[in-house]
Formats: sequence, structure tokens, C-alpha cells
Amino acid sequence: MATITPPASGSGARVRVQKFGTFLSNMVMPNIGAFIAWGFITALFIEVGWLNLGGKGSLAPDSWVAEIGGWGDFADTGGGLVGKMITYLLPLLIAYTGGRMVYNDTARGGVVGAIATMGVIAGTSIPMFMGAMIMGPLGGWSMKHIDAIWDGKIKPGFEMLVNNFSAGIWGFVLATFGFFAMSPILTWVANVLGDGVKAITDAGLLPLTSILIEPAKVLFLNNAINQGVLTPLGTADVQESGKSILFLLEANPAAGAGLLLAYMFFGKGMAKSSAPGALIIHFLGGIHEVYFPYVLMKPKLIVAMIAGGASQILINVIFGVGLRAPAAPGSVFAVYIQTNSTVMDYVGVTLSIIGGAAASFTVAAIILKTDKTEEAEDELVHATQSMEAMKGKQSVASSLVAGGTATATAPATTKEIRNIVFACDAGMGSSAMGASVLRKKIQAAGHPEVTVVNKAISNLTDDVDLVVTHQDLTDRAREKTPSAVHVSVDNFMGSPRYDEIVELVEQNNSSTS
Repeated sequence: MATITPPASGSGARVRVQKFGTFLSNMVMPNIGAFIAWGFITALFIEVGWLNLGGKGSLAPDSWVAEIGGWGDFADTGGGLVGKMITYLLPLLIAYTGGRMVYNDTARGGVVGAIATMGVIAGTSIPMFMGAMIMGPLGGWSMKHIDAIWDGKIKPGFEMLVNNFSAGIWGFVLATFGFFAMSPILTWVANVLGDGVKAITDAGLLPLTSILIEPAKVLFLNNAINQGVLTPLGTADVQESGKSILFLLEANPAAGAGLLLAYMFFGKGMAKSSAPGALIIHFLGGIHEVYFPYVLMKPKLIVAMIAGGASQILINVIFGVGLRAPAAPGSVFAVYIQTNSTVMDYVGVTLSIIGGAAASFTVAAIILKTDKTEEAEDELVHATQSMEAMKGKQSVASSLVAGGTATATAPATTKEIRNIVFACDAGMGSSAMGASVLRKKIQAAGHPEVTVVNKAISNLTDDVDLVVTHQDLTDRAREKTPSAVHVSVDNFMGSPRYDEIVELVEQNNSSTS
């Protein structure tokens, strides 16, 4: 039920962009909570917000306004909390995360990356998310290599002195470089990108971005577009107008919902039977990757996805809809929570979901209805495996596909197993769900001494007993934890994948107790 296999081979521009997108996503996603908090503050307290603190059109009771008096600048987009969070807090969090990622998950890399980013922030007048994504990792990477110069050569007792001063001096150098050299360049790049998006929007061509976004999602290039471009530009939009339509270009679950509905009514075999479960996970849970195998199974369905994406964007443009902050994950709940607080925005978002789903459903239904090819029972399984090979990690989509191709057994070992880690690229979403399934099985088998957690592969340390990964990630995980037992699975949520792990735990722990 589990097997260890070499990673899928692959090279070229697509793979490089996927890795780049994963890197950007790993910097942004751990800090999404801060973006959401900032979105709530913006939604409640800016001038057009629900509870503007004494401003025009405030919904706050007059008694509140009288009491708070001078707190009117609380949510000022320039000098108040809203402005300071987007200018300082959010970019510095991203920079710290990036520096820490690059420097072996140590705070030292994060601190130097944040110092370097502060130079770029001080040299610009716009939110520097792009600068944070460059200077943060640069700070961590360069500090790592500088520390390697005198590693093991410092006399005992002087380690702290050398470490603190080297980080401080190098941080000063990078902050100066960021202020004088990088800030003008990044300001120019950000202005060019912003002008380009504005030109596309003004020309009414924003729906055409679906021609790029929808295929990119299926090929797992969406992280580079979403985290690298849409989120920073959308956040800057919010500072100006209180909302941004850019947050809805990729996160709206409408098109995927329409596709899965079409499979429910007009699909065949396993694809038809698994579509309802996929729809719930996609639409309510916000895990869009669950519908990707359905498109890969019949690539011409990308036309339906483009139709759905373009339709929902067009409706949002007509109604002037925008979100206050990124909707993460792309669940219908997250979209409504972050929707701008006007009736027209809620109406527009609702109609965009209905319209986008209807468009993709109609086109997909026609394609599926007129498709005369026989659908093999294992076609969806093959498509799921192809998707995961492209992505480089296991997907929640596998939870809807029974069976699989892995037939070899888990590696033999007599080592007592007490710490199990389920690892994937980002360490959230897929690995969290897999760890939950495995944890329940371990507990049901009567082994409370065994802990099962989820982590990103980059955060693995060689102090765990057993690591569970997708078969395409096993070699990467083995490099981080060479002394652990490594088990590869090809079905993320299917219970048969973990039966042998439970058996291995029972045999080894019983024999050592």
C-alpha cells in the first residue's frame, strides 16, 4: 500500500516556475492571518467602513464617537493602523519568513532579511511586498554564507559577540543597499505592473486574464501569479480604494464548482461518483486543486474553466466588486467574509459565483455530453497522479479516488516509532489533512504514545522516527531526515494507504515495550 519511488523527472520552464511559485507561496501563506486581520480592520474602520470611527457615514453610535474623540486617525490609510500595517507589518512578516526559510529555519536569517527589507521600505512610498520577497530571502541566504566563513573557528566565549555583531553589520549593509539601490528599481517595477493592471482594467479586458489564469491553475503555475503579483497589487489597491477586484481573479470558486456540477450530471464512472465530494471540498473548503484532475482527464474542459472564470470576472467588473483582503483558502465563506461592505458588492459577488458556475457548467456539460469516448474506470486515478507529478506533492484530490498504483510494502525496520511527520511542500492543507487521517488510525490502534504532525519538507529535522510523503517528494524528505524511516504514499486520504504504517507501529512498538 505504500512504496518508495524516485521523484518524477521533469525540467524546463514549467518546473522552474512551479518551484518559484511554491517559494513565494511559502513566504506569504504562513502570514495570511495577518492579511486577514488587516482586512478586518480595513473593513470596519476606514472612511467607508462599517464602523468608521467618527468619520462621514459612520455606522457607529454617536456616543461611541463622542467617547473615542481623538481616535479618528486609528484607521487612517496613511498614518493610522491600516497604513502602518500595510507599510511595515505585512512586508516585514513576509521578509522574516523568507529569510528564515532560506537560512535553515533559523530566526537569524529572518532577522537579517527583515532589516534588509526595512531599507527598501524606508526608500519608497508604496507598500513593498515585492521588496520583501527579494530582500528577505537575500538577507537569509547571504547571512548563511557569511556565517559559514568562520563556522567552527570562533574561540569559545566569543560566539555570541561574533554572531550578534556580524548580523548587525551585515543587516546595516543590506538595509543601506536596499534604500539606495533597490528601492528605486522596485518602485519603478511596481509602478509599471500597477499601470499595466490599471490599463487592462480601464480597457475592460480584465475578464481576458482568465485565458492565462485558468490554465495556470491546472498546471500549478498559479502561485507565481497569485502570490507574486495579484496579492501585492491587490493589497495596494485596498489602501487606495478600500477594496480590490484582483483578489477575486484566482480565488473565486465559481468556475470549478460549475465544472464539478457538470460531472455530477453528465460524467461517467468514477469521475461522476466522486464529483459531489470534490464539490464540497472545493466550494466550501476552498481547496481548488481537487478539481484539477477532472480537467487533466479531458484537457478540452479548460475551455469551460476559461468561460467560467471570464464570466465571474466580467460580472465583478460590472458591479465594481472587490475584496478587502485575500480570500485564503478560496472558499465561498472566505470570499464573503472579505467582501467589501456594500449591498452592491455582496450582490455582485453572489451573481459572479452563480454566473461563473453557470457558464463553466454549460460549456462543460456540452463537452461531456458530446464526448463519445469510453471513460476507463482508472482514468481519473491516472489524471490525479499526473497532476501530482506536475505539482511535485500529494494532493487532496487523491482522497476522492479509491485505490491507486502503489503495491510495494513499507520499508522493514525494528526501530520504535514514536514521532511521525506527514510532510509536503508548504506544510499546510494537504499534509494537515493527511496527518489527521493517519493520527486517527494510530489512535484507534491503541498507540497514544505516537505523535503525528504535519510539516513543510523545508522544516524537517533529523529527529523524527517516520516521515510520510508523496512518492515524488520522498528523496527530498530523505535528504532532510536521513535517519528516519521514509514511507511514500500515492493516495493522500484513502485509508488503505496507512494500514501498513499502523501495522509497522504495532509490530515495532510492541516488540520494544
